[in-house]
Amino acid sequence: MDNPEILGELEERFIHPYQATKTYLCPGCNREIPPGLGHVVIVPVDVPDMRRHWHRGCWTRRRPVESPPWQRP
Repeated sequence: MDNPEILGELEERFIHPYQATKTYLCPGCNREIPPGLGHVVIVPVDVPDMRRHWHRGCWTRRRPVESPPWQRP
């Protein structure tokens, strides 16, 4: 999922290198996150099963889609 913001409020969790024991695919660059590499897990609060593992750099450099004008504060 390229744009997890559409799922509502998000929780960001940092995974330390010693905690990373599996290989994941980063949705930001479509490359593997190998075991032993620290990264972030983005968890939609209302839909925790839709969590995704991102490279830290991919997550911070992504461009969130702006909400439509009628949904802006």
